[in-house]
Amino acid sequence: MQIRKLLRAVFLSVLCSPMLASLAVADAYPSKPIRLIVPFAAGSATDLLARIVTAEMTTGSNFQIVVDNRPGAGGTIGTSAVAKSPADGYTLLLVSAGHAVNPTLYTKLSYDTTKDLMGISTVATMPYLLVVSASSPYRNLKDLLAAARARPGGVTYSSAGSGSSSHLSGELFNLKAGVETRHIPYKGAPAAITDVMSGRVDMFFAPAITAMQYVKDGKLRVLGVATASRVPSMPDIPTISEGGVPGYVFDAWFGVLAPAGTRKDVVARLNGAMKKALTSPATRERLGLQGAEPMPSSPEAFDRLIVAEIAKMEPVVKRSGAIAGQ
Repeated sequence: MQIRKLLRAVFLSVLCSPMLASLAVADAYPSKPIRLIVPFAAGSATDLLARIVTAEMTTGSNFQIVVDNRPGAGGTIGTSAVAKSPADGYTLLLVSAGHAVNPTLYTKLSYDTTKDLMGISTVATMPYLLVVSASSPYRNLKDLLAAARARPGGVTYSSAGSGSSSHLSGELFNLKAGVETRHIPYKGAPAAITDVMSGRVDMFFAPAITAMQYVKDGKLRVLGVATASRVPSMPDIPTISEGGVPGYVFDAWFGVLAPAGTRKDVVARLNGAMKKALTSPATRERLGLQGAEPMPSSPEAFDRLIVAEIAKMEPVVKRSGAIAGQ
């Protein structure tokens, strides 16, 4: 009887050990729905990508993911909410390239971009296109560069607003090309692209998802893509670097983050599920229709990308004069 009691005590001690308790929790994850915060409005490119990827992740798996839109202040409101959430894997964040701009753009963020959040995986890239009106005199990028050099400030570009990606891509163009094109800010991309089509403004750096339908309809002409290499779905369009601005790259990238301190086993499980979703034929097809390319990565690679992008965009933001307080 004493031996039986002793064995029972040993068994319960082992069962309740921290190691086994941790394994039990890991095996149970996820045991409830995961909230994916999108810090932009419904219908935005970021929101669209979130719904494509989460739909695949929840198919035939135990992942239940709810997309929660928290727009405002360039994505910093939703980002702050995730940075302050428990690091348990049940609150995640889908960010765009602007995430690496905000540390310089906003002087008083309520979170530390590199310390309060950690990478799960990049999701996709979406090329930016340098577009002009279909009736524009600029037939190619060399024509536009020649005009910009002959008339400093005479060539104009529109944007979705001061500090937006379309604004900063224009400033990066000026910096890399050594020209001075003039920024014309609008309240959103629709108005910005409309005035390019009408010829009121010379050019616009547009996400492919925004511009491609107008290109197909013959209302816009693409002078170049802002990627490091040509886009497979647009093989005849040169990169901006090929067209005469060496080193110009402005990718619209997207990725998923978690609060810093999230357990490694949870991060690994999320990363594996995302990679599986992003490499599925269905997801590749759906992303391709939006002009996007799947871009799975390791958590560490995503963290390194953010650090590199912050350093790359800091001088561009400062040059733009768009720094805001928050």
